[in-house]
This record gives sequence, C-alpha cells and structure tokens, in this order.
Amino acid sequence: MTRRALDWIPGELGALEEKGLRRSLEPIVGAQGPVVSVGGRELVNLCGNDYLGLAADPRLQQAAVDAVRRLGAGAGAARLVVGDLALHHELEARLARMKGTESALLFSSGYHVNAGVPGALVGPGDAVFSDAWNHASIIDGCRLSRAEVHVYRHKDVDGLAALLAASRARRRLVVTDAVFGMDGDAAPLREIVELCDRHGAMLYLDEAHSTGVLGETGAGLAEAVGVTDRVDVLMGTLGKALGSFGAFVAGSRDLTDWLVSRARTFVFTTALPPAACAAAIAALDVLEAEPGRRARLDALSLRMKEGLEALGFSMEDVVAPIFPVVLGEERRALEASRLLRERGYLVKAIRPPTVPRGTSRLRVSLTASHTPGQVDGFLAALKEVLGAVG
Repeated sequence: MTRRALDWIPGELGALEEKGLRRSLEPIVGAQGPVVSVGGRELVNLCGNDYLGLAADPRLQQAAVDAVRRLGAGAGAARLVVGDLALHHELEARLARMKGTESALLFSSGYHVNAGVPGALVGPGDAVFSDAWNHASIIDGCRLSRAEVHVYRHKDVDGLAALLAASRARRRLVVTDAVFGMDGDAAPLREIVELCDRHGAMLYLDEAHSTGVLGETGAGLAEAVGVTDRVDVLMGTLGKALGSFGAFVAGSRDLTDWLVSRARTFVFTTALPPAACAAAIAALDVLEAEPGRRARLDALSLRMKEGLEALGFSMEDVVAPIFPVVLGEERRALEASRLLRERGYLVKAIRPPTVPRGTSRLRVSLTASHTPGQVDGFLAALKEVLGAVG
C-alpha cells in the first residue's frame, strides 16, 4: 500500500495560489548585479540586498578563489570540533574593528544568529521585548528562547517603556532591527538605549540592513547614532552590503566567549567555508578604501525617494536604500510586479506573512552599482504601471 501522508499538500498549495500567496523559485543566470538575466531576459534588478554592489566584484571573486585553492572548499566540521580556521579568527578581528567592539563571532547565517543567540541570553523566568515588525528570524529566536515574549508596537518607545517597567523578570532582553528590511526605516535607537540603561535590560540590535550602509565608516546604525558602546549585542550579516555569505555577533569578549559555549546554532553547525570568509575580508577592504561607494548609494537613494514621493508614496522615514511601494492587496502587487517586468524591471511583490495583511507591496532596493538613468527609467515605468493597476 502506498503511503499518502502528504496528500493534503496539493490542496493547500491551491489555496495559497487562490489567495495570491504561493511562492516559487526563479533562478537568475549569471552573477548578481544591477542587471540580471531571468527567463532569457535582461532586467534591471531592483529587489536585492547587494547594497554596495560587491557580490560580483572581481576582488571578492579572486579572494574567494585563492582561499579555495589554499584551504579547500569547505571547513569540514563545526568550529568546536575541527572546523576552526585561522581565517575565521582573521575575519572576526576585522569585524570587531569595523564595529568598534572587543570581539566578534561568526555564524553560518543571519537566521542562525537570530534564532540561536536570544536563547543563549534569556530563558524560562526571563523576558524578551521585540518590535512588532522585527524579522521572522528574530521572532523565531524569541520563541525558541522559552522566555516570556512581549511584542511592542513598531517603534513605540512609550509602549516599550511601560512593558519594561512592569516586568519582574530575572533578565530582560530588548531585541530590534536597526533598519527594518521591508520598510527601510530605523529603530529609535537612542531612546531604546536610554530605556535599557534605565531598566538594566540587555539590548540586541540586528544591523543586517545597516552594516556597510549607515554610519561615518559604514559600521551601521549604532555608529551613526553614536551608541555603539551602549549596545550589548550587535548582529550583522556578510551577505548583504558585504557581498559574501554568513553572519556575526559583535560585542564584548565575555559575550562571544559565552556564545561559543551556549549558542546552539553556533555549536552545532558546520563553520563558514574559506571562500565566504576571504570574500568578506576583501569586502571590508573595499568598505574602508572606497567611501565613494556609499556616497553614490546615498545620491541614488535620494533620487529614488524624491521620485517616489512625487508619485504619492511616503518616504519620510526611509533611511536606507529600501523603498516600500505599498499597494495593499496581494494580487495588485503581483500585477504591478508583472507589468514592471514587461517594461524591463525586476521588482518582486512582497506579501503576507512577510508583511502585514493589507500592506502587500513592491520592495524596491538600490545598490551603488545602479545608475541615475536606471532609477529614472524605473520611476517612469512605475508611473505607467500605477495607472494600469489603479
């Protein structure tokens, strides 16, 4: 007899399709860049996170190739077994220097950091306080910690203050994105730092979308606000502005020593491969040597913001090269994405559960490798598409 335990899946997939919520994979051909090939067509790519345009930079490619030839394709094991490479320590030292902290610790992905680190800091009898718009990986990490989870309204400092004041937990951890990946706005970091100081709470800041983008040297939002030394846990990724793959935590030496022993997503996973580490080091070299990349990105972002505001979209809170073109209903966002593709622009529709119901959107993003002409061409195409979808 054939087992049919998964017979329920086709019906559920059909239900997702009916609601405009089914996802599918769509490979690009060739390297990541401002223009990509999809389905045999060249399209201007306005939906990635390669903010500094480094993912296909020849210097990162060469560093990765050299590392593979010297050290092999993989680390071979978790770092606590036999996968700990000198290259890991070199990269961690560079990340700590960039972030302005005592230490840094590599993880295999941003999801690994956010899913595993909260549970190493709080547990039963403790409390964690999370912004309602935090990334899904943060939400999962808070739940997995088994601490009592308090969700405060997006950027609601007064609401967070009331929750902290009412808490009698043994330890308290406040967790927030620095820049929110679907809206491009920033957490009220200075106010949150003050609250954490007042209530003796730990502060965990996810700088995935601000590392390499914000701050005088590109270190992130904490640097931009001037509070690096008052944030307990700085999380960052290597796979966005730094063009490689992986993630890290930066902070005190005590913090990283603790995580080496207690963060399950560090202890029980294979270490980052040499190629990813070498490419990230090369990216840090570029970040230090070429501040003009961030200046170009800032100029392009201002051009995009002004153009979208002229079309009626509020961009007042946007601080990063992420622009939410909120269209509301799922099918409207999908249709707008389709029509833009016909005009040569790749902008994916973002739908629930990634964003709240009723706020489906086009998530437009820029890199330092885009051109003013590409921005202007997209804005003209979007104006046509908005007329078509209502």
